[in-house]
This record gives sequence, C-alpha cells and structure tokens, in this order.
Amino acid sequence: QVQLVESGGGLVQAGGSLRLSCSASGRTFGRYPMGWFRQAPGTEREFVAGSSWGGGTTRYSDSVKGRFTVSRDNAKNTVTLQMNSLKPEDTAVYYCAARAPLAPLVTSWHEWPTWGQGTQVTVSS
Repeated sequence: QVQLVESGGGLVQAGGSLRLSCSASGRTFGRYPMGWFRQAPGTEREFVAGSSWGGGTTRYSDSVKGRFTVSRDNAKNTVTLQMNSLKPEDTAVYYCAARAPLAPLVTSWHEWPTWGQGTQVTVSS
C-alpha cells in the first residue's frame, strides 16, 4: 500500500494559479490509479481529477474541466494538479488519493482506500 504526501497549497487571488503535488512511496506507483479530491467546510468530499494507472486516461469534474490539469510522473512517484483560473469556490482542502493497483478510475470518494493528509487551498475574491 502506498503512502501519500501532498504539498503546494496556499492562498491565491481569484484568477491565479497553484500547483499541487502528491508524492507516493513504493516501487509500483505506475500501477495505482491516482485521484485528487476536495472538501469545503460543511460539504461532502468531491472528485476533482484523476489519472488511471499507467496514466493513459484522465478524468475531471465539470466544475474544473478546462482549468485544472492532472499529470503523473511514474518514474518520480508523483502526481500533480495544475490549477489555473482559480475561483473562490475552489477553496477547499485538497486530498490526493490512490486506489488498489490496476483498479479502474472512479469518481466516488468512498471507493478510494488510501489518502494523503490534505492541503488547504484558499482563493480570495
């Protein structure tokens, strides 16, 4: 099982950009589907973006499509989330997550067993 550590959160003005990174332990990182989720106070955790194992497929929520980009470097055991044109409604704690090796990419947070500690993203208006 991988262990995940996020970095890169912070405070940014609306319209700005942030880049989140997630570093994973283990030697078979490329076999894990990886996802980014977020949770704002009083709301349920929601899917933001994900990369299939191997990196051949990516998915995005409608709310971030065209603004966020997920990418992975299997040689460096990292997955990143580039966030552009940020809006105040993007404010949340962002989490990196992993599914079991070779599992399909899904959007329900209940089906992701491994999580990082989260990193705060705050977008001011």
